[in-house]
Amino acid sequence: MNVGKRIQSLREQKDMTQKELADKIHINYSVMNRIESGERPVRDEEIRKIADVLDVSTDYLLGRTDIRNPYEPETIAAHHDGDEFTEEELQSIKEFKEFLRMKRKNKNNK
Repeated sequence: MNVGKRIQSLREQKDMTQKELADKIHINYSVMNRIESGERPVRDEEIRKIADVLDVSTDYLLGRTDIRNPYEPETIAAHHDGDEFTEEELQSIKEFKEFLRMKRKNKNNK
């Protein structure tokens, strides 16, 4: 998914119009329309502002990661029998999470 489509998808998930997003980052609506359609590249300062408004990282917008915001802690619930997970087990859980993300990414790119 290209940058414009990712911005559009996130904007729509927040029930925000192009004009509302454009106003929040102080650009013209027509510029936002051209960014989302891929007719105009997004500038560095714009990508930072868009990421802030949409509550994602710039790397997520650029398609460099599937983790929306690596600075927010993720919570994963898992049932266990009362013993805490070992460091090795926690690492395995993290690796499995990344495996699932990559699997989803590959599925979406087909």
